[in-house]
Amino acid sequence: MEDTRADQWLWAVRLYKTRSAATEACRGGHVRVNGSPAKAATPVRTGDQLEVQLHGWKRNLEVVTPIEKRLGAPAAAAAYIDHSPPRPPQEEAVSVFVREVGAGRPTKRDRRQLDRFRT
Repeated sequence: MEDTRADQWLWAVRLYKTRSAATEACRGGHVRVNGSPAKAATPVRTGDQLEVQLHGWKRNLEVVTPIEKRLGAPAAAAAYIDHSPPRPPQEEAVSVFVREVGAGRPTKRDRRQLDRFRT
C-alpha cells in the first residue's frame, strides 16, 4: 500500500474517534497535507507532513506508514512521528464559592455551584 485517504489515515491512527469526524475536520480546514489544505480524499503517503488542528492544539505529524484499517494503539502510534511542540499547560480555573453566613438553605443554583467548586 503506497497511499491512503487523509480522513481514513487520521481515523486509523486514532486522532479522531470516527471517520466522519476526520472527514468533517478536513472539510473545516483543520487538516493540511504538506502545507496545502486537505480534502478528505487527499492521498497521504510515507514522508508526508500533516498539520492537524485538534482540540485547540496544532499537531505536526510525519507519516511513517499509510494505514487504512484501525489498529491497536501501539501500532497506530508507530504509524507516525509527532513533531509537535509540547502542549501548553492548561490554566486551572480558580473558582470561589462564597455564601453569606446565615443565608438559610442553599438554593438549587447554590448547590450546583458548590458541586462545581468541589470537583
